[in-house]
Amino acid sequence: MNTGNHLTEIRKRAQLWLNGNYDAETKRQVRELLENNEKELIESFYRDLEFGTGGLRGIMGVGTNRMNTYTVGMATQGLSNYLKKEFHGISQIKVAVAHDSRNNSRLFAETAVNIFSANGFKVYLFDALRPTPELSFAIRYFSCQSGIVITASHNPKEYNGYKAYWDDGGQIIAPHDKRIIEEVQKIRSIDEVNFKASPENIEIIGKEIDEIYTDQITTLSLSPEIIMQQGELKIVYTPIHGTGVKLVPMVLRKFGFKNIITVPEQDVPDGNFPTVHSPNPEEQAALAMAIKKAEEANADLVMATDPDADRVGVAVRDHKGSFVILNGNQTASLLIYYLLTKWAEKNKLTGKEYIVKTIVTTELLAALATHFRVGYFDVLTGFKYIADIIKHFEGKKTFIGGGEESYGYLAGEFVRDKDAVMSCALIAETAAWARDQGKSMFTLLLEIYKEFGFYKEKLISLVRKGKTGQEEIQQMMRDFRANPPVTINKTKVTEVIDYLSDASLRKVNEKNKGIKIPKSDVLQLITEDGSKISIRPSGTEPKIKFYFGVKEKLNDIREYEKVNKLLDEKIEQIIEDLKIK
Repeated sequence: MNTGNHLTEIRKRAQLWLNGNYDAETKRQVRELLENNEKELIESFYRDLEFGTGGLRGIMGVGTNRMNTYTVGMATQGLSNYLKKEFHGISQIKVAVAHDSRNNSRLFAETAVNIFSANGFKVYLFDALRPTPELSFAIRYFSCQSGIVITASHNPKEYNGYKAYWDDGGQIIAPHDKRIIEEVQKIRSIDEVNFKASPENIEIIGKEIDEIYTDQITTLSLSPEIIMQQGELKIVYTPIHGTGVKLVPMVLRKFGFKNIITVPEQDVPDGNFPTVHSPNPEEQAALAMAIKKAEEANADLVMATDPDADRVGVAVRDHKGSFVILNGNQTASLLIYYLLTKWAEKNKLTGKEYIVKTIVTTELLAALATHFRVGYFDVLTGFKYIADIIKHFEGKKTFIGGGEESYGYLAGEFVRDKDAVMSCALIAETAAWARDQGKSMFTLLLEIYKEFGFYKEKLISLVRKGKTGQEEIQQMMRDFRANPPVTINKTKVTEVIDYLSDASLRKVNEKNKGIKIPKSDVLQLITEDGSKISIRPSGTEPKIKFYFGVKEKLNDIREYEKVNKLLDEKIEQIIEDLKIK
């Protein structure tokens, strides 16, 4: 990118925007880059923003490598062209559109709506920002063929994104993902995009869907009588300036919780996320204001959702009374344990029920499923694969719940993506159930560890930017494949699972009761003592990720700190043995 020839090519690409049918403000900004900002010019035009298997995600701005109305427009036209081919027998294709609180999200959503309508589609557009899971629900409710949500999830404020969904309400997977990408890549000019809206094809939807969606969530409640007793449970909730601001408190109240405390500064939808460095509920700093509020109010539970309200971070009081943030594996374990326990108590388990987790999520979920004699399935990282399992078994088996380590959970079958609105309600119900037994959520977690084993996980992400970084990541994967360790932490490696290997996948799919996992660039090392190390390059960021899972017996919850330290040391020794730094 630093050669004169390359810069000449980039300038030609930018010049096309000056000469093309772009608006005056866009041309002014392009001209500014050409004349005064070579570095940003290169970043903005050196390539096309890639429409990947999950859609678009990138920094907002002018240029072919940026999120703007034109890149959104070309993606939408490509998706429209594919929908016309795939659903050519339908008299009118239907799509639903939602967006989060990010800067330009409404603009990008309306741009997409105009193009869908211009292509003859019936379009359902939410009247204002809405959670991503409600978009999934709306696709199914209106029997749509597709849908999109404008969001960049928990990314920094400079980013926005475009996620595409199929007719089952799940994110798009094979074979449609690759085929849509091909159609998008065929759009070479904005002159091929039909921006002229057909208003008669657009229907604005809003609070009526909120009511139907949240009412549906209340049908998942398994302990309404306990909530009647524990409805005063003090819950602090923050949407971190995002889409959960209205619906999470609404559904908590519908469940019967009366003492919902909010963080006023963070109740304001704002794409600049002014009170946090990053609106990511995985990070302790994002929950800091909510935890402070909880300490002041002597609250029992803290919950925070990301900008599009599909993921939730949770903080509870530990055995010393201080707030600790649960990781995604811990929250998933508490939630699945509660769901399975109540299903068993209510004699709802018939032998046709199941849960789903991803291959990098805690094996404690598998242990819980085995104990309660329900099926469980492993899928690749990404909630779209959990949605695909639900679709596969629809009408044959019953999905109880599922989750992934990255703070996404789901129960029931009427939504097909991770749902923080639903999760907040069920997590609060789990806390009420524990409290009704005189326990805190943390004590409940320790009791689960005592009964099923103390499982602990850690994630390390190594960032390797640029072309050389990508090559380094690929070389690391090749090295681990070619020379996997024989022992780790003085324990024999008993199994190496390569998700690019036909032989490995045959074994995995056999264990997975015939559910086929597609090939993926993932390597797993399993040791004799039950430790699991998963290695995979990120699909969306310049990172290689290492997931560590270890376990020990916890004979007495009073030994928690001792065993917790032992597990930490175990993980650190594994990291040292694998030379990860």
